[in-house]
Amino acid sequence: MSIEIEQPRNDVAMPVQDRMISGLTIRVREPDDCAAVAEIMALPKVSWGTHWMPFASREQTRQWIAGMPEGSIQTVALLEGKLVGTAGIIALKGRRNHVGAIWMAVHDEFQNRGIGSALMAALIDAADNWLNLRRLELTVYVDNDAGVALYKKFGFQIEGTRRQDTFRGGAFVDAFAMARLNEG
Repeated sequence: MSIEIEQPRNDVAMPVQDRMISGLTIRVREPDDCAAVAEIMALPKVSWGTHWMPFASREQTRQWIAGMPEGSIQTVALLEGKLVGTAGIIALKGRRNHVGAIWMAVHDEFQNRGIGSALMAALIDAADNWLNLRRLELTVYVDNDAGVALYKKFGFQIEGTRRQDTFRGGAFVDAFAMARLNEG
């Protein structure tokens, strides 16, 4: 298996994964990706596992993408040319300029194939080697066992539980606050 990492426009090389996935490309998210990202975000498993509201329109997705703060890293995963995932880091400002908030979504039909791992590896490389972020943080629902396992694999630790964090499926769900420190 092999992974192809598309060269970003600024000619910064991205890392190659330990687990290779034939036909997988990680690249910067472009405005033309909006429709495919909107489709992913509307999928049942993605909606269940993220803060994204069901029935969000393509225009809402476009506005969300356009509203990302400057300095954010926004990526997509393409498998054989099909957009199958998206992830990003939002670098915080001020006294928290050493912190990045991570988010991720992988297409329902392509979960558990290593795509989340490839996206996370690319984000961590950017955070550690290009953005000089010392702390990465994220929130994951306590019933998202696959997500928790993925984040632990990359060195994230549970720092606490956010009780009744989100209203989902007619009930409140707790979420873990997780973080990874780069002390190197």
